[in-house]
Amino acid sequence: MGEARFTSRWDEIDNLSPRALYAMLKLRVDVFVVEQKCPYPEIDGKDYDAFHLRILDVDVHGDVLAASLRVLPPEQTGKPVKIGRVVVAPDYRGHKFGNRLLEEALAFAQKRFPHAAIELGAQSYLRKFYGSFGFVPISDEYLEDGIPHIDMRFAPQA
Repeated sequence: MGEARFTSRWDEIDNLSPRALYAMLKLRVDVFVVEQKCPYPEIDGKDYDAFHLRILDVDVHGDVLAASLRVLPPEQTGKPVKIGRVVVAPDYRGHKFGNRLLEEALAFAQKRFPHAAIELGAQSYLRKFYGSFGFVPISDEYLEDGIPHIDMRFAPQA
């Protein structure tokens, strides 16, 4: 897969076309609810305030969603930025899109919210992956919707 055919786009929910929003929500439900066999309220009301990063395959008949995540701004001063809903479509796995998502999300969050900590709730099996970006555990393992998770915070290299 040539890198030139993929583009990244940041949008707030009101700037997503109905088709783009549908594709993003469908991918999240297909992976988090269906593939992971985890019935939970995927549409949680937090997308309204989030910044959405989408990686699109533009070399097909129109834009095809390859991967996405959301960044939630701090709820108030002193609260962290939250990265979540990190997802790569099955047909695009194995091409380092998870890395690209995290690199872009960290750069975005640090620029947009320079004094805020950055946190995420990781599925436990991805602890090493997120750790490779500088995230460190800040909680014990817990079950969320029947899946082991751990809270992690970005600790930038000084």
